[in-house]
Amino acid sequence: MNNTSQQFDEIIALCRDIFSKKMHDYGSAWRILRTSSITDQIFIKANRIRTIQEKKEQKVQEGIDSEFIGIINYAIMGLIQLELGTKEEELSSANGLKYFNHYAQKAKELMERKNHDYGEAWRDMRISSLTDLILMKLLRTKQIEDNKGATLISEGIDANYYDILNYAAFALIKLDGKVLKNS
Repeated sequence: MNNTSQQFDEIIALCRDIFSKKMHDYGSAWRILRTSSITDQIFIKANRIRTIQEKKEQKVQEGIDSEFIGIINYAIMGLIQLELGTKEEELSSANGLKYFNHYAQKAKELMERKNHDYGEAWRDMRISSLTDLILMKLLRTKQIEDNKGATLISEGIDANYYDILNYAAFALIKLDGKVLKNS
């Protein structure tokens, strides 16, 4: 039997390690990004994944697994920016990791609630479908951003970031842990 909770934790641990190392190397330079720019960064990564899936070849040797990791980390950065706002002020590595852990935990709790209700239907999905769902959520997010955050009936930007994060984690789990073995 699959242990989604444990697999999710392993994926998040890998993403956290990369987030931490990049915070060490670059600081929190990403804090200057508006959420719309973060959404566009996620879009670039998801679009690259889809292009590779469709063309069945790639010319840059960085695999799709690293793009899904980037999507998770950018989604968490987006959630942090939604809370703290866009600022040039430095966020310490320790505080950055506190925020990372907070939002990763909230994403996991959401994933577990949805998995309960949907019966882990994502396990029967194709990775390409998860990619398409990420792209759809990004287009929704862009529309909400263009509407200055106003929605009539829909969830907000944060809900889309959480879903994007979870879809990317599912894709990494479906890659059979190859990403974990190669890290």
